[in-house]
Amino acid sequence: MEQNASPVAADEKKPKKPWFKKWWVWVIAGVLVIGGVNAATGGSDSPPDKPAAEEAPAPEAVETEPAEEPAPPEPEKPAEPEVSAEFKSALKKAQMYSDTMHMSKAGLFEQLTSEYGEKFSAEAAQYGVDNVDADWNANALEKARMYQDTMAMSPEAVREQLTSDFGEKFTQEEADWAIANL
Repeated sequence: MEQNASPVAADEKKPKKPWFKKWWVWVIAGVLVIGGVNAATGGSDSPPDKPAAEEAPAPEAVETEPAEEPAPPEPEKPAEPEVSAEFKSALKKAQMYSDTMHMSKAGLFEQLTSEYGEKFSAEAAQYGVDNVDADWNANALEKARMYQDTMAMSPEAVREQLTSDFGEKFTQEEADWAIANL
């Protein structure tokens, strides 16, 4: 009996593994997935272990003069009450709408509480409106410019749109200021 098959010939007939069944493919895929998740979540939320020394301002040299009497310590401000996550979220949304859409106080409240908008509770929306860092006159002016530039509206039509209950809901004073500063 003659053996035609040699050990080398047997290896050549063995089917080659598909690329996705090789171990190194899965290692690379795992590293990419972990890196992608880390990038998407913004990395670690933990504070750095050591504060950087160069971030602290150097103390300035101050001439010493004899003080007549030390000033009494200022009374401590009462700590701000802890607010719920809903209130914090409403404030963030309020800031975003004020900064990007230049909404009025009433329009902002309606957007935050609307069933077609953000659906916040009235209390959370009011907290957001009361604590947002907004210049309502500047918001009215931005809206007025938008109406004048993109829709070629007259100043009176802009004023009406700014104060309308079906429009922007700015106060009459805010609308007057915006029209005067166009």
